Amino acid sequence: MKRRDVLTAAGALALTGCASEVSECQSSAGGDKQFNWKMVTSWPPNLPGLGTGATKLAENIEAASGGRIRIKVYAAGELVPAFEVFGAVSEGTVEMGHSAAYYWRGKSEATQFFTAIPFGMNVMEMNAWLYYGGGLELYRELYEPFNLMPFPAGNTGIQMGGWFNREINTLADLKGLKMRIPGLGGEVLRRAGGTPVALPGAEIFTALQTGSIDAAEWNGPYNDLTFGLHKAARYYYYPGWHEPGPVLECIINREAWAGLPADLQTIVAIACSALNDQMTAEYAARNALNLRQIKQEGKVEIRPFPDDVLSELHRITGEVYDELAANDQTVAIILESFSTFKETIGEWTAISQQAYLNTRNL
Repeated sequence: MKRRDVLTAAGALALTGCASEVSECQSSAGGDKQFNWKMVTSWPPNLPGLGTGATKLAENIEAASGGRIRIKVYAAGELVPAFEVFGAVSEGTVEMGHSAAYYWRGKSEATQFFTAIPFGMNVMEMNAWLYYGGGLELYRELYEPFNLMPFPAGNTGIQMGGWFNREINTLADLKGLKMRIPGLGGEVLRRAGGTPVALPGAEIFTALQTGSIDAAEWNGPYNDLTFGLHKAARYYYYPGWHEPGPVLECIINREAWAGLPADLQTIVAIACSALNDQMTAEYAARNALNLRQIKQEGKVEIRPFPDDVLSELHRITGEVYDELAANDQTVAIILESFSTFKETIGEWTAISQQAYLNTRNL
């Protein structure tokens, strides 16, 4: 029994990402003190998957802690705008946030590697890098100067390439294209001749319907149908070259985090890890059902991007990586870790998942 207790405690500590920093992560015993926190998100109210996931995270923490942590969740715009979550948590206006790291490229270009980058790793590979390849340590080092403690807390899996009101047959069709697309994917589009536009999710449908943008990526069929994007564009392209395994994050103000006793820190860490698994499963299931609905309605043309277009976007992506690494030492360090792990795990992916999927329908 004693051995089992020791192993359980060690595993829980590892989930906090602090196994090598025990002194920093341990606090005094919790007692009965109650913590009342606020969480702000980048998602519209009750948005399936993203918004409901943040709410579920808060509920799980409260239940597991026996009510010692109570978290009130605020959707985008209810307390702070969608793209101001990072600042609100960093400054201590609120204790907690749920969002995506690539929204903070204005703070550091390196943040984008902890959501998704073009032609990067899929969800399984991203989790492997974060939890067992050194990614989480780099993530936390990057966020420490901003007074933040980040946790992976959700993943949508590979996304679609987006909704378009024009056909994409060659790279020239991207020239002049105004598209809602965040992160490094937006920079690649810009270099291909398009114009990336930053818009929170709730504004995409109107912008696409009115023609103020020509195309938009948001997620996959599950959330895209929620927003009604299938009513605003004719063509639905795949694959999501720009977001192959996008990680969602829970960020916590470091002072608030340090104020939690060790047992509550463990509860928060495990709740984030659980959401990471649950959300991935939810999106896989719901995307499949909603894709079938799109096909049955027959009003949208679902198309693959041409190979030569993807090849050129891949080439441009390499140029973007090289320039960022040359100009930013932090990016260079993180890119080296990311790329090395991607190459290593890619060898296993090729003869496991990819090889199996290639043969499954023979």
